[in-house]
Amino acid sequence: MSDLDVLVIGAGVVGLAAARALALAGREVVVVDRHGAFGTETSSRNSEVVHAGIYYPPGSLKARMCVAGRDALYRYAAERDIALKRCGKIIVANGDAGKSGLEAIAARAKASLAGPLDTLDRAAIAKLEPEVTAEFGLLSPLTGIIDSHALMLSYLGDLENAGGAFARNTNVRAIDRGPDGFIVEMDAGATLAVGHIVNAGGLRSDAIARSIAPLGDAFKPTLRYARGVYFKALNAPRFRRLVYPLPTEASLGTHATIDLTGAVRFGPDVEWITDPDDYHVDPHRAEQFAQGIADYWPAVDPSLLVPDYAGIRPKLVGPGQPPADFRIDGPADHGIAGLVSLHGIESPGLTASLPLGDLVARRIFEPPLAP
Repeated sequence: MSDLDVLVIGAGVVGLAAARALALAGREVVVVDRHGAFGTETSSRNSEVVHAGIYYPPGSLKARMCVAGRDALYRYAAERDIALKRCGKIIVANGDAGKSGLEAIAARAKASLAGPLDTLDRAAIAKLEPEVTAEFGLLSPLTGIIDSHALMLSYLGDLENAGGAFARNTNVRAIDRGPDGFIVEMDAGATLAVGHIVNAGGLRSDAIARSIAPLGDAFKPTLRYARGVYFKALNAPRFRRLVYPLPTEASLGTHATIDLTGAVRFGPDVEWITDPDDYHVDPHRAEQFAQGIADYWPAVDPSLLVPDYAGIRPKLVGPGQPPADFRIDGPADHGIAGLVSLHGIESPGLTASLPLGDLVARRIFEPPLAP
């Protein structure tokens, strides 16, 4: 007999959403995290943007979960009085190549049902954001920003109100089969018999997968780590909307985002690293930042850019490779009943958290792959 019905490993925004969904469905759930608090990694070191679903390939899991999550998140935040602002976003570009890039984004967004996009010329951009200079733009009115900490706290509250629990400072070392599911080894040699497991380990989801003895090698991916740093400008512009350049393969570009107080920051950039705990911000990157920012904010002064913070994105692909979709491996994939592993949950994971949690809550009980 199991000591616990469902163990969720990782208390980031998606792990909490999955634990919440399972508890609301009547399951006995504990979510654990190796840190002393929830959401201390990717979930709290990002731009806190509610994405409209513009960038992702139509039909992809990212596209579907983002659009569904956007609408669900706006409803949820309104119901729970979570601070949120539907400020909108302008994607800007210059030249013929930039115009073509925006047209491709608009076509992809339409196919993905990402909501309305308004085409802007130089004058329209200047009217909306007087300090932004660009020839062409797209306005997404459904893009917003949210208090990610308050959102995760609300998910945790839902979990606990439904009878679930959060165990902090709890590190999972190894997982093996048990008579009724799994035997989980924790630090200090403690073990727990568990019926079902959700691997929502974020930056360490691959290490957790490698610790699961019965899991085949095909379901133990190797993550790459893309550090993105943020800078603030001492002569900060008074933007009222998010301002994005055209995306690159690895990121959405060094954009300007605002927080709920109206403060503006720039980032993230992309720096491939090997240590998922390395949040160092190199102040010398300000010059490189300024070059990208100047494409839409000519008043940028590298000497007035100061380091803010860094976040790390778990990537399923490395430098120069096309972006990967979210990866969710369930029993119908790997053949192990009661196990779901999530890998490469980067942007738009925050936006997609509610439907991702619901998807995990369904998939964990699906029949395993037939031998």
